Amino acid sequence: MSKLEVLRNPKQRKLLFSAGMSWLFDAMEVGMISFIVAALAKEWSLSPGQVGVLTSINSIGMALGALLAGALADRFGRKAILMWTLLIFTIASGLSALATGFAVLCALRLLAGIGLGGELPVASTLVSESMPTAERGRAVVLLESFWAGGWIVSALIANFVIPEYGWRIAFAIGALPAFYALYLRRAIQDPPRYKNHTKLQKITFREKVATVWSAPHRRTTLMLWILWFTVIFSYYGMFLWLPSVVMAKGFTLVKSFQYVLIMTIAQLPGYFTAAYFIERFGRKFVLVVYLTLTAISAIAFGLATTEATILAAGICLSFFNLGAWGGLYAYSPELYPTSVRSTGVGLATSVGRIGGVLAPFMVGMLVQRAVPISLIFTIFFVTILIGAAAVLFWGRETKGQELAES
Repeated sequence: MSKLEVLRNPKQRKLLFSAGMSWLFDAMEVGMISFIVAALAKEWSLSPGQVGVLTSINSIGMALGALLAGALADRFGRKAILMWTLLIFTIASGLSALATGFAVLCALRLLAGIGLGGELPVASTLVSESMPTAERGRAVVLLESFWAGGWIVSALIANFVIPEYGWRIAFAIGALPAFYALYLRRAIQDPPRYKNHTKLQKITFREKVATVWSAPHRRTTLMLWILWFTVIFSYYGMFLWLPSVVMAKGFTLVKSFQYVLIMTIAQLPGYFTAAYFIERFGRKFVLVVYLTLTAISAIAFGLATTEATILAAGICLSFFNLGAWGGLYAYSPELYPTSVRSTGVGLATSVGRIGGVLAPFMVGMLVQRAVPISLIFTIFFVTILIGAAAVLFWGRETKGQELAES
């Protein structure tokens, strides 16, 4: 089977690109927040603590969204929940453009987060269940690569729209993907694996959680929860603060946006190399190696002071961190049976989003207390290594294995 067969099969290609575009819009929304808060901090005179609250509240919504959408997708189908989550976050984004104060904006970002957090685990489960075994991991990593596209779009908006027209226009642009939900309604279908498993809808949420924590899945669930927490904690702690951290190192707002755009482009080869290695060497290899190199890059970025070292460390950070994200989304749905697959992934994602709540807030508090950037990034170095160790010692390899039905 060709390594690119997933892109040659018209039906699978259509599914991958349809789900991928919704993923791109999700990433664009998250990415714009990191740029918008840097501009808002100036316009509204926000303290580092308030910036931390604004970025964290989005993650609170994402935790709720992942928990709810995962369970609902097992009951009502992957397609329906994917469309509704897309609509929720795009409408909330459009309303954010009209926010008149900090509290109103925080409330709207909470609502947007619910849609954002719900979409990701549902999309990855849908694609994972719809692809042949030999191409499943690569397909989900390629799905994840659309995340880099969304960040690139958000960085372009930050460079060319926000400085000229302001942050409200950026939020308004984030509302446009609502029209894409109309296309999704006809473009994708629930996977046959889900349709054939009709007894799914008779299982209560409590029974699904009990299954996830039952003896056959307990170690897997613990490993996944640690992995998701450490990855999301480090990602949102580092990447939502990237423009602000670059400014703290002595560069202007516009310059920081340009640097982050360059770093963001490095995400694409990170995904593509991970897509190659994941079917060649396995899921555990990609996760452990890419997370370890992410940790090293985090230390290097924290210590960087010159233009060259900041860019080099930032490029490596984006390359390896987002490659690991691709492995994470490919790996997680493979660890549970069909009846609880979306619930299991949603629970793990929801626990991870707690890290997304804590990290931006923590960075805001530490920056406000003048803690050195190098020390802050040392915290992320240790956190990422804990996630890599959990996979190394507790993870099981799923490369080449059929998805479990029950």
